[in-house]
Amino acid sequence: MTSESQEYGAARRPVEDEVDVVAEETQKPAKDGKKEKKGSFWKELPVLVVVALVLALIIKTFVVQAFYIPSESMENTLLKNDRVLVNKLVYHTRDIERGDVVVFSGVDSWDGEFQMEEPSNPVAAFFRWVGTAFGLVPGEKDYIKRVIGVGGDHVKCCDSKGRITVNGTPIDEESYLYPGNVPSDRFFNITVPEGRLWVMGDHRSVSLDSRSHTGDAGGGSIPVSQVVGRAFVIVWPFNRASSIDIPDTFAQPALQALGGSVPMIAGFGLAVPLVLIRRRWRRRR
Repeated sequence: MTSESQEYGAARRPVEDEVDVVAEETQKPAKDGKKEKKGSFWKELPVLVVVALVLALIIKTFVVQAFYIPSESMENTLLKNDRVLVNKLVYHTRDIERGDVVVFSGVDSWDGEFQMEEPSNPVAAFFRWVGTAFGLVPGEKDYIKRVIGVGGDHVKCCDSKGRITVNGTPIDEESYLYPGNVPSDRFFNITVPEGRLWVMGDHRSVSLDSRSHTGDAGGGSIPVSQVVGRAFVIVWPFNRASSIDIPDTFAQPALQALGGSVPMIAGFGLAVPLVLIRRRWRRRR
């Protein structure tokens, strides 16, 4: 034993000491790793929050936005304090249709259906902006109504049975009209200008809609360019969660008689003379 110890230059430690040394060396990095990992999480948390907010704002700006319902003008389809999601992409793939429930901006045109106090300081203004962006508080100049007529439609109130007509065809509003309301207590007779919409609330007796703005430019209609998107689902409260569909009455083929066929009629009107002129020219040759 003595020669072996001398051969290797020193006496060996007991086995127990080796185990203790290994244990200390393996445990110490583990503790340091945990502290480092914990500190790293708290350092990264603000970055994660900022990234999440930026992504949410991008989605809100271009894809889907939540909106707060501030008034009774769309009852009982939408109740006060409901939250809805609005599709901002849908009208890049199809035209706005009669019966759609749309959110639009009334900036520099319609007065608000409710009044909000101005923020008392910049901090309050910032939190209101965030709340409006994420559908937590209402936007004072955002409106939500149902499209009754599109550009080229002849919208009139009312026929002998008290129904609103579109292109001479009465629409049955019983499925969405507020109980006890008549389709309209005010007479109107308008051909909706191209690029504009005639919109009305489902709770007609309290809704400040196109009927209240017949003296404005466009005869009460709103510009298509002001439409933010289509409200397609109620997301809050959970017990009211449901889709917002287009009522069947707007699927009547007769509604398309004027508004939807104007471009086609105009196309035929121009095509027929051109064909006749071409035939005469060929005969002369």
